[in-house]
Amino acid sequence: MSERLTVSGIIYIIPDMKSILTVQDIDEKILRLKHQLLKLGSLHPGSLSRQYQVCGKRGCKCMDPQKPRPHGPYSKLTYVYHGKFTCRFVRAGSLKEVTALVAAFKAFRHLTDEWVALAIQRAQLGPLERATKKLKPRKTPPR
Repeated sequence: MSERLTVSGIIYIIPDMKSILTVQDIDEKILRLKHQLLKLGSLHPGSLSRQYQVCGKRGCKCMDPQKPRPHGPYSKLTYVYHGKFTCRFVRAGSLKEVTALVAAFKAFRHLTDEWVALAIQRAQLGPLERATKKLKPRKTPPR
């Protein structure tokens, strides 16, 4: 899935939630999302960037006072998992594979966001709607 989730994509989902769908329509959409999720395969959170490094050794090209040339570019994967921030350098030979893993994770996030939006809409048609109705007080038999 080459579609990227953007702020405008998120804003677009909100009006969609107001369209009237039956529980059966919502269940069918959720089932299609589940099938798409199963096809994703391996994934990895994060984003890739290109970094340049300065080693600091005297006489190195990166320390040239006239025309410094930092080392690189190096590809770097950055992500947060369970609150822990992690950066890893990615070898050039692995870059294509890691790019695919990150793209699969973004597709995963997009599909699960759609699933949550549908689940909210479905809950409003079912159990949550009943729970918000006022219950009539029961008549208690005299003791």
